[in-house]
Amino acid sequence: MADAGTYLDKTYLSPDGLRLAVRDYPGPTVPRLTIVCIPGLTRNARDFDELAPHLAKKYRVLCVDLRGRGKSEYAKDAMTYQPPVYVRDVAALLDAFQLKHVALIGTSLGGIISVVLGAVMPRRVLGIVMNDIGPEVDSTGLTRIAEFVARGYAGPSWDEAANALQAVDGKIYPDYTHADWLKMAHRRFIETSDGSVKHDYDLNIAKPFGNAAQAGTAATSLWPFFLQLKDMPVLALRGAISDVLSPETFTRMKERLPHIAQCIVPDRGHTPYYDEPIAQEAVDDFLAQLPAQLTAGEGLRRGLRQIGFLLRLKFGKLPAV
Repeated sequence: MADAGTYLDKTYLSPDGLRLAVRDYPGPTVPRLTIVCIPGLTRNARDFDELAPHLAKKYRVLCVDLRGRGKSEYAKDAMTYQPPVYVRDVAALLDAFQLKHVALIGTSLGGIISVVLGAVMPRRVLGIVMNDIGPEVDSTGLTRIAEFVARGYAGPSWDEAANALQAVDGKIYPDYTHADWLKMAHRRFIETSDGSVKHDYDLNIAKPFGNAAQAGTAATSLWPFFLQLKDMPVLALRGAISDVLSPETFTRMKERLPHIAQCIVPDRGHTPYYDEPIAQEAVDDFLAQLPAQLTAGEGLRRGLRQIGFLLRLKFGKLPAV
């Protein structure tokens, strides 16, 4: 087995021809599971710099750069920066890497992508970790995110970048030191040729939002997709002070799908980073209980449910929730 922190930079093609990047942590010689980690709206594969090596002690781990982020190509059409396209991109990854079954770990937008994938291709998804996202998105947090995305960031140094992050996200991580903010800055930003620091994503990812006011009311309900996960293992994490996943939505998720596991991460907003001991332990316990593959009977049941759901989706017959 290679060192758990060792990864290979790989690429694959999206359905519309973009070259998309992924970090491949091979894990053990014969890993029991392959885990695909999908980051949030402005984040990239570096978001999992601590979680991926930890998981790679037992599993193969793939950390994706969504289109327009990190080492992935930027889209020519800004309106492709939307969840249905991201879902197709990740589905293309599964095909390109010949992955029959995977577990998904999704942060924020990555959680939305994971839920939709679980609903539309349930025979390939063994289980889902949703990090601070639910079937409803609180408009307060969405507006805040939309405003930040459109501005991006540019500054003269890494120290300035760390200070800028603390000014914006200090309430989300109230116990972070300057060293912690520096670490986050290196995850989220890149250094340019003149030594300055800037955001590591295409500013055009903000265009589908319209404007911040519209973003606050534009969240599409994911309930019909979420409720398709009634027989799929799910772990839902929530930052205790999150402004994106409300306590009411978190409670309702458990009421509607009683089988899901839930974990509240203290002193975290949107989003926990999985390096918190309580979050990491919850993820470890969840993954340890997943099967390596579906039984024939479970595969058949999920296949029949998938057909029915896709037909309802195609003809606009999803129930109001």
